[in-house]
Amino acid sequence: MNDIVVSVPPAASFLSVGLALKLSFTRDQQKVMYGTTLLGWKDHAWLVCEWPLQLGYDQQIAGGTPCTVSYLHDGKLVGYRSEIRELIALPVPLLFVAYPKSVEEMHLRKHLRVSANEPTLMMRATHDNPSGSALPITDYCGGLLKDLSEGGCSVLMVRTPTWLRPGTTVHMEFELPGLGHITNLTGIVKNADTRQDGDIIGIEFQFNHTEYIEYRGWGGSVRQAIEQCVFQRQQGNDLLGTR
Repeated sequence: MNDIVVSVPPAASFLSVGLALKLSFTRDQQKVMYGTTLLGWKDHAWLVCEWPLQLGYDQQIAGGTPCTVSYLHDGKLVGYRSEIRELIALPVPLLFVAYPKSVEEMHLRKHLRVSANEPTLMMRATHDNPSGSALPITDYCGGLLKDLSEGGCSVLMVRTPTWLRPGTTVHMEFELPGLGHITNLTGIVKNADTRQDGDIIGIEFQFNHTEYIEYRGWGGSVRQAIEQCVFQRQQGNDLLGTR
């Protein structure tokens, strides 16, 4: 388990300009979540953020609306309850949120794993063809991601090719919903476990700057995208009373 610490630390320890924030609140009797960026703050008064693009400039949120702010900062999952103070459209669209009275911080395990259910394509990498290009069809295989962490993943295989065994290097391709499509991510098979519904293959990622992500309205490296995906799936379970 990850220990959660509740405190009122100095702003510099949990805030920095440019932080990518997740803002959650109830709207029309439904919980919604928007991404925004922290632009600045006044200690013990307010935070000022970019107007969430998904919200639309013609939308209004009543001042005093309760909300939750969460984000990653220095390897910690940070969150606090707050409220919307004001939205202004001119001279530039901005969102003001109340400064937190207390902050919950949770140190993430180095390779925290979350459930996954995305198809993945794997290609065998060999010394003669390390990039995995122009491979015979027998050197490709498909599976289903079952869990995901910054450091690796588990893949369910219904039919496991003979070459997919511990020590094998592969190149992976899969989608991170809402973030982007990853290609050419190098992984090393660490273990294999036969189960009733198929084989579970444990893979350790090897980030070597040849991996690529086609963005879906989000910027950053493949490693950062995976970290963000794990964060998004974890935050609703372990922080702010939802665990």
